[in-house]
Amino acid sequence: MEFFTPEFLSALVAIVIIDLALAGDNAIVIALAARNLPKHLARKAIVWGTVGAIVVRCAMTLAVVWLLGIPGLMAAGGIVLVWIAYKLAKPQEGAEDHGIAPAATFWGAMQTIVIADAAMGLDNVLAVAGAANGSFALVVIGLVISIPIVIWGSTLILKWIEKHPWIVSVGVAVLAWTAAKMIVSEPYLADFFASHRIAAYGVYVAVIGGVFGAAWAAKRRRTLAAAGD
Repeated sequence: MEFFTPEFLSALVAIVIIDLALAGDNAIVIALAARNLPKHLARKAIVWGTVGAIVVRCAMTLAVVWLLGIPGLMAAGGIVLVWIAYKLAKPQEGAEDHGIAPAATFWGAMQTIVIADAAMGLDNVLAVAGAANGSFALVVIGLVISIPIVIWGSTLILKWIEKHPWIVSVGVAVLAWTAAKMIVSEPYLADFFASHRIAAYGVYVAVIGGVFGAAWAAKRRRTLAAAGD
């Protein structure tokens, strides 16, 4: 993929939106891990812990980009991404449910941030790898852009998402679109979808509509259950 082409720029925008939409968990990890430290150490732990987490995530994403080149795994990754989009769209758990204990030392906070981010960041890794469409340069550029977003906006992102739920909705739409693109781009299926464009469009409609429809149904069930209590 050539730099600064419409395809490159649209993929880069998708990666940044995905990072923003999925940054809530990262913000929670960072805030909880460093909350018991003195303010000056907490700031340093946030910066260096996030840098370490980004390095680990970059390596993981590059590995996934390579794996998605194996026939069959692109469609499988797309199906997994559909589930990730649904999880993001449905009613969310609170920060207290993440099970991240506050650290008492600078190095302890850094370790917690890096390890927890690696464990919780698999959804982000798969989403970014799918949006990058096989471009290692896009992965690196997208993650570099996300560094200041996560470091300086960890608590701000949570407030944005609480005040403006449409941020998550945009992220869900981008994730679902990326999932559909991965499915129709699967080498085993590419020839079929190339000659049956209506079927390809149908996949996009089914995936995006299905994700939002299932999330709406989940919210509806939760509302009715709460009313019954």
